[in-house]
Amino acid sequence: MKRILRQARLAFGALALAAACAPAFSQSTADQYRDPEASGFRFQIVTGDDTEVTRRIAEDLYKRLVPTFAAFRTELAQRRRMLYVAIGPTALRDAVARRCDCVVISAYTSSQVWHAVTSRQPRNRAMSLTAVYAEPAPADQLRLAALLYGRQPRIGAILSPDTAFLRPVLDGEVEIQHFESGDDINHTLNRMTRSEVLLAMPDSAVYNTESVRNILLSTYRRKQGVIGFSADMVKVGALASTYSEIEDINTQVAEIAAAFVITGELAPPQFPRYFRTMINEGVAKSLDLRVTETARHFARPAPGAVLAPAQNAAANAPSTAPSRAPSGVAVAR
Repeated sequence: MKRILRQARLAFGALALAAACAPAFSQSTADQYRDPEASGFRFQIVTGDDTEVTRRIAEDLYKRLVPTFAAFRTELAQRRRMLYVAIGPTALRDAVARRCDCVVISAYTSSQVWHAVTSRQPRNRAMSLTAVYAEPAPADQLRLAALLYGRQPRIGAILSPDTAFLRPVLDGEVEIQHFESGDDINHTLNRMTRSEVLLAMPDSAVYNTESVRNILLSTYRRKQGVIGFSADMVKVGALASTYSEIEDINTQVAEIAAAFVITGELAPPQFPRYFRTMINEGVAKSLDLRVTETARHFARPAPGAVLAPAQNAAANAPSTAPSRAPSGVAVAR
């Protein structure tokens, strides 16, 4: 999950993200792309930095949103209610803090950060907030694990109080170990000897630049595969992960916005719908796993997207044991 995170420098692998700053791609910047027919509609893309990748995300997203707001002349739109799309954690905090009759769609922000920011909001305000999380959907990750092992393996996960809200998503499928601040991660890993797979969830208390290398090495020695939460984790020693490209996330955001404009109802926060798969073939071999083409090509691309061979299978991923931690392995910011 750092692939998008590191690339967008916004959120994720675990995913060192943006320093606080004012929105870079604001309404004034957007005017150069504006379709005249969309002038009666209000939406704004809010960013937390002005990097090249952030601009690329914003420009692509703007082009996807303009046709929706130009086409649906609903009563809701005519009242000119503002819809903000917040790219990254800094932009999310900015948009949520605004006092307005507005709706916020968050993207490129982990579920941990989303929950931390929105859980403090009054109920009526929380009803106008939604998100496409940065990390992979647990259901897709579990399916990938089953494809890799040719059966449903025993899977464990580590959750801290900051990610305890994910327990309902995993209960019944995953053995959960609780981790408190100050706990020894090695002791927690020692309680997971029955698990064949560790499902890594973006949690800065558990996975950070100090702990990730240790976690990957410990699980590797125990012959436990790690299903990471970013493509970058796969590159440094995790077994595999699903991940979403910019076009995948932006397509889903545009779909949520279109449904809102048509119905006036905002979809709930959700994990990425569209994804690709990366597999560390060297780690798979060391775990005595025979990687099938079905596993390599496990994907749900956005409509119209083309999957390149390198996106379907990480043939060039490291073929050795974990060496170092991803540069940004702490999703929370």
